[in-house]
Amino acid sequence: MIEARDSGSPQAARQGRGEDFWPEEKPGRRLPKPKLLIGAVAALVVVVVAAVAVVLLTGGSDEQEAKTAVPTAYTPDYLGEGFAQIASRSADTRAITEGEAFSAKNLKTGKYAFTLAASDLTDDCKAGTWGARLQGDLAKGQCTQLVRAAYVSDDKKHVGQFIVLNMAAEDGAKQVLRDLDPATGAGWVVPLKAPGVPAFGPGFSAAYAKTYGHYAVITWVERAGGEQPASLNEMIDVSLVIENAADFLYGRLDLAAGGKSGQ
Repeated sequence: MIEARDSGSPQAARQGRGEDFWPEEKPGRRLPKPKLLIGAVAALVVVVVAAVAVVLLTGGSDEQEAKTAVPTAYTPDYLGEGFAQIASRSADTRAITEGEAFSAKNLKTGKYAFTLAASDLTDDCKAGTWGARLQGDLAKGQCTQLVRAAYVSDDKKHVGQFIVLNMAAEDGAKQVLRDLDPATGAGWVVPLKAPGVPAFGPGFSAAYAKTYGHYAVITWVERAGGEQPASLNEMIDVSLVIENAADFLYGRLDLAAGGKSGQ
């Protein structure tokens, strides 16, 4: 698992932000169950974004910053457990449809409720991303589709980006997850602008990436406007709600497995 680059350790990264910000690391602490990324808390990767540098490069507006935004905190999961049946696109050849990708119009878990506010499905993976290295690996890994969906909470306090990259094989999806580590500078996915809330990206955000067979799935969340949350647990809880938009991939897994994936 990739380690924090800016501080040398999670403990050092806590200094100056307050202990309450970080998820408690105590025996027996109950974590959210639904599809939580393996190691999301224990192996959290924290990258402090140099906001001043972004301003100099983009001119400073939120809209411009959003186009090349990266998450402040990033956690990848390369295990892809349960999706070996579709580790290759050869077992799952049908292209993703808009009906599938955006079937989750409303997402709700616990106290968080979200509504789909913007969506885009393209076969040009380069068009919705930036960074020469990332785009090169997308081409090498034969990315054929990019799904992007923006969700806004009913109270307008949180925004979530749901992203899927359709790669030829799981190895390509894993490489994308490595590229998305902000410390590499390889590039990122351009977030969609959701109407009624500030541009997504500038400020504090957290992203959780996972392989679903040959798909790279990313949930990227923030408080609307980029305000730092009181605790990183808040971002984890919100991300779990947004990740439910990936349920359509379980349907694809079931078809590839002949209806036996749930057995």
